[in-house]
Amino acid sequence: MTELNRWPVKSLRGERVEAARFDDRGMAGDRAYALLDERDKRSGKVLTVRQNAVMLSWSASYGDTADPTEPPTLRGPDGADWSWTDPKLSDALAGSLNIPLSLRAADGQQDRGPTVLVTFEASRAGLSDELGADVDLRRFRTNIHVTADLPAFAEETWEPGTALAVGDVVLAVTGDHAGPCIRCAVPSWDPDGRERWRELQTHLIDRHDNKFGVIMRVTEPGEVHLGDAVRQKP
Repeated sequence: MTELNRWPVKSLRGERVEAARFDDRGMAGDRAYALLDERDKRSGKVLTVRQNAVMLSWSASYGDTADPTEPPTLRGPDGADWSWTDPKLSDALAGSLNIPLSLRAADGQQDRGPTVLVTFEASRAGLSDELGADVDLRRFRTNIHVTADLPAFAEETWEPGTALAVGDVVLAVTGDHAGPCIRCAVPSWDPDGRERWRELQTHLIDRHDNKFGVIMRVTEPGEVHLGDAVRQKP
């Protein structure tokens, strides 16, 4: 396994970690916090990059802990750090994003439900070759990135029952919101939200049925460490 990535606050930049707990929550601490849009007609809805790409100028981190129990720390585009519990944080975010908003913390909250996004280096490299430009993995907000002896884009056809063992953890395609990942417009934004690469999304739609990576569920829980062996289960 090449990378472990966690995204504490939905649609903000996340963190690379050395180890993580995987269980019925998916990846512990992943997308456990969110910003809520408080504009008229959208009040209470989760705010994402699709509404405001400036979110990508903020990042969130728990630090190097496998199963976080404390709220994350956010870092603004000016480099200032903010505790999630700081009463001034919502005003700082609202000013930066130029949108009225509030904060929400929900134990185990996930935008895809309690699932894990897995991507493969062969597919990332294959996509880069097709586009003639390097595709930054961070665009896809993956949890587990794997270098394995699989052909590029093999995961696009994975059906329910396909499973991976990652260390002691087993992940499976189950069919209930778990399978090849249909992408939204978010990957077309560069990881810092500065420029949009529309050709990337168009290419995924035209050549790959808008798929990249695979959404899986944890069927055997445990802790995953960077460098753990990954194998496809029969």
